Amino acid sequence: MNGKLHDDLNAIDSETKFILSELFVEKKDLPSVKIFLLQIKKRCYTQILAKYVSEKHKPKNERKLITFVCDGCPTYGTAFNILFGQVTKLIFGIPIKYRKFGVKHNNNAIERYNKEIKRRIIVFGSFRSLEGARVFLSFRAIMHNFVNPHSELNGTTPAQAADIKIPLGENRLLDLIKYAPKQDDVK
Repeated sequence: MNGKLHDDLNAIDSETKFILSELFVEKKDLPSVKIFLLQIKKRCYTQILAKYVSEKHKPKNERKLITFVCDGCPTYGTAFNILFGQVTKLIFGIPIKYRKFGVKHNNNAIERYNKEIKRRIIVFGSFRSLEGARVFLSFRAIMHNFVNPHSELNGTTPAQAADIKIPLGENRLLDLIKYAPKQDDVK
C-alpha cells in the first residue's frame, strides 16, 4: 500500500476451501495475529473442541486433532498456543515443490488464494488506503466463499461445500446482497 508492505492474513479450510478468517494488517505482530486467530476461534471453536473431546482419551501421538498449517512466522506459534493450546495441532508448512515427494502438509490452498490476490493487485498498482485494502480483501473473501464456484469442488462454492445454507439463486451476488440486510433485522 503506497509502497509499504502489509500482510493479508487468511485461513482456508483444506477440504471445503472456505475462508475461515481474513485480516489485512500493517504488520504480522502478536496483537494482529491474535485478532486474526480470534476470528477463527469465534467461528470454529465448538467444532474444534468437539474433535478434541472425541480424541483426548487416545495417546497424544495418536490423536487426530484439527490441524492448522501456516508459514514459518514464529508469531503464529505464540498466538496459536495462547488461543488454542492443546486442542489442535499446528504445523509449519513446507514449500509447494515438496508436495511431489509425498510430503503431507503444505499450504497450497492459501498460496493459490494469495497468488490470485497478487495478480489482482498488479492490475490496481497498489492500495491507496488501509480501509480501501480492507474493504477489497474482505469483499474478495465473500466472493470466494459464497459467489464463485471452486474448480476443486465440482462447481460448488466453498460455502455450499461447508454446508452453509443461504438461499442463493443463479445471481448469487445479488441474492447475497439482498439476504444480508434481512439478517441484520434478525439480530
